[in-house]
Amino acid sequence: MALTQLSLTDFRNYATAHICPTANFIVLHGENGAGKTNILEAVSLLVPGRGLRRAALQEMSRKDGENGFAVSACLGDIILGTGTEQGALDRRKVRINGASSSINALAEWLAVIWLTPAMDRLFADSAGVRRRFLDRLVLALYPSHAKHSSRYEKAVQGRNRLLQSGERLDLQWMDAIESEMAQDAARINAGRNYTLAQLSEKLASAPTGPFAVPTLQLAMPACEDVGQLQQEWRRARSRDAAAKRTLLGPHRTDLIVHHAGNGQAAASCSTGEQKALLLSVVLAHATLVTEQRGGPPIILLDEVAAHIDPVRRRALFEKLAQTGCQVWMTGTELGLFRDLEGQAHFIEVDGGTLL
Repeated sequence: MALTQLSLTDFRNYATAHICPTANFIVLHGENGAGKTNILEAVSLLVPGRGLRRAALQEMSRKDGENGFAVSACLGDIILGTGTEQGALDRRKVRINGASSSINALAEWLAVIWLTPAMDRLFADSAGVRRRFLDRLVLALYPSHAKHSSRYEKAVQGRNRLLQSGERLDLQWMDAIESEMAQDAARINAGRNYTLAQLSEKLASAPTGPFAVPTLQLAMPACEDVGQLQQEWRRARSRDAAAKRTLLGPHRTDLIVHHAGNGQAAASCSTGEQKALLLSVVLAHATLVTEQRGGPPIILLDEVAAHIDPVRRRALFEKLAQTGCQVWMTGTELGLFRDLEGQAHFIEVDGGTLL
């Protein structure tokens, strides 16, 4: 799972850009605002979801462009492409080897995980932010997770509309919706349960090192039984009708993380420890994906080197090299990546131009 070529057209501040990586480490360096993170965002759009910034599609089109953008990449002999077109700026299209495809189909070809400065407060942020992080981990292992998640979300929206109608519930219609929800919810929960179990095993067996080891669990049990899920929603109809929304299900779960060494909640740990906990998860996850899918994922690290001490930074580079992952990193100071000399493809970025 390594990109052999990445091309951008009218994306963010790039009229055009082409990168043909010559090493597993790709280091994008330059001043703030030059467009380094834009490259990572482009890569993040090659899997299902809204990308690492979760930005609106209209924001991704270059202001002086043709009212649309394109991102394409070569994965060996496979060509993946995504973007928008004039007149349909709110609809992302996907092509695989030139043929139209669904966004969810991208997950069959690539697994991508990322860390950004905005994620430094992941453990103190909302449950929704942690849930999205968890689902990104699950998606890298189970490409079908995107399909089940999108279908479940639509079913929940349909149930909520019925709850908000103010009319007497159509029980037959509600039964049908809850049946659809339960089918996908059971698969979502199974994917999450398996991912956390396997990750926890990897983390527990990891050798002692400079990165804090986390323990991971869900805030509430994730039920994998379709019939039980349907019964729970049926019993909750009166309560949910009063709240005008569905209060139980995979869309309400939370990822609970503690520092394994001292039992402290991750949200109460120092900023450095929280960063170390996140890096431990990413490294263990990379190993897991490699074993489960037969190839390492792509890792995107935005400004990660600037926020860890030299010892941990050197250890991070060594561990990343051991994973075999293609790693895209950004930084304002080239000196932060001195330990990667001879191992990385260095690219200077200057105002939407790659030097």
